[in-house]
Amino acid sequence: MRRIGVFGGAFDPPHLAHLALVKTALVELALDELRVVPTGEAWHKPRTLNPVRHRLAMAQLAFANLPRVLVDPIETLRPGPSYTVDTLREFKACWPDADLFLILGEDQAQALTSWHDWQEIFQLAIICVAERANPAGVTAQSDLEKAHKSRLRRLPMPALALSATDIRARIAAHQSVVGLVFEPVARYIDHHHLYQTT
Repeated sequence: MRRIGVFGGAFDPPHLAHLALVKTALVELALDELRVVPTGEAWHKPRTLNPVRHRLAMAQLAFANLPRVLVDPIETLRPGPSYTVDTLREFKACWPDADLFLILGEDQAQALTSWHDWQEIFQLAIICVAERANPAGVTAQSDLEKAHKSRLRRLPMPALALSATDIRARIAAHQSVVGLVFEPVARYIDHHHLYQTT
């Protein structure tokens, strides 16, 4: 049975923690392929995202050369708000016999019950959450995890304190992002003057 990972996000910009999660998911979930899905119109983001063409281009630069990884523009081609459940429905229609694995960061998983038709997401895919242990080395089990034990699993991740928010702030302050984003992505950001205050 085909095993397909789905990793969505703004990727504004993609960074090295995203890469670490993709590599971990490929191995831990024994995926046949992993689809990186940049969001289209993000209903849940309080800020305006960079135009789709830039986020798709950066995702391609970050992930396209990884074996079994495909940057999928499916959500950017869909008009209106971008909902994960719609993407999973389309993938399930394309590959009805495949197992889908939705890969989430811890922050996304905590907000999952606010997502559009979130209960159906559990029916369409196994939810895989990047695990961030607390300083004592113990990971708390959420109520959601207890309620959906068979459809939710954790991915052990190295400790990487990276966030796109911090990276955008560093660029706006003209600080270096070496070691935080892929070099081709950094060049793209610089060339297109992204995240710079006017």
